[in-house]
Amino acid sequence: MTNNINVIIARDVNDGAEKRVQVKRESIDLHALPDLDVLVDIDYSSLNYKDALAVSGRAPICRRLPMVCGIDLAGTVIESKSGAWRTGDRVLINGYGLSETQWGGYAQQQRVSADWLVKRPDTISSKLAMAIGTAGYTAMLCVNALRDHGLTPADGPILVTGASGGVGSIALVLLSKLGFTSVAVSGRESTHCYLKSLGASEVVSRDEFHRDSKALERETWAGAIDSVGSKTLACLIAQINYGGIVAACGLAGGADLPASVMPFILRGVTLRGTDSVMASQVDRQRSWQDLAELITMDDLETVCQVEPMSQLPQLANALLKGELQGRIVIDVNA
Repeated sequence: MTNNINVIIARDVNDGAEKRVQVKRESIDLHALPDLDVLVDIDYSSLNYKDALAVSGRAPICRRLPMVCGIDLAGTVIESKSGAWRTGDRVLINGYGLSETQWGGYAQQQRVSADWLVKRPDTISSKLAMAIGTAGYTAMLCVNALRDHGLTPADGPILVTGASGGVGSIALVLLSKLGFTSVAVSGRESTHCYLKSLGASEVVSRDEFHRDSKALERETWAGAIDSVGSKTLACLIAQINYGGIVAACGLAGGADLPASVMPFILRGVTLRGTDSVMASQVDRQRSWQDLAELITMDDLETVCQVEPMSQLPQLANALLKGELQGRIVIDVNA
């Protein structure tokens, strides 16, 4: 019996006089895993934007090395020192510093803190959990932010930026299930049929938002879910209806915000930051229960594809080039 497991791991390497980070697939001893409470046998992880940055080495996502990458995972508890979890429990993790400060989900098994785990609802298989993944869970947090603000379908359309990505794709499905009219923003004409199949009533060009905005523009949207940031976020804030809300969860277009305070003080617009990494267990449990009620594998048939962990380097580069759409589920045992 072998105690080795396959992982995708980032290490500091010396390349002559230069020090750099190398990310590759390795076989490591099970005893090399962190000394934490719960050992999880992992079925699937997923590929998110942050994962692509980590695996490609294009951004210092891994803040300590060596680091097993992968910001989420789904599987089954096989050992537990915690009274909160027992062998056989079906679990998942999103965030909590996985792939940044804590070893992550690109591994066949992982030791994790009992405090990070969320019990998977009965209708959520490990494959569906990662088809939804951190992106879909983030989308649910954003949709719940809109609903908690009091928005209803009667208030008007919801704008979704970065719509062909993981967060945007599942946000469109969720909004459609809840009866909202949604409008997708995309930079590729080839995605239009796909986005409409997810529930978008209309698709508008990214170019309409990737520009300098006026302090106030025509009121158009009851709310918005934004994963882009920068000029795009500034433009849509200027177009939100009186009393509306934007749930912001990403910065694919940049971390700056060249906006005016006018929409906030003259129209009462709310900008709600949405963090999936350190969200409370209450918000996590609520989101996953909502997802269990709203999403099935059939809903994500056109949204997700399963790929082997061995192909992660190529997939990460393709995602960063904008060549992928929807959700990429990673089979860690392939």
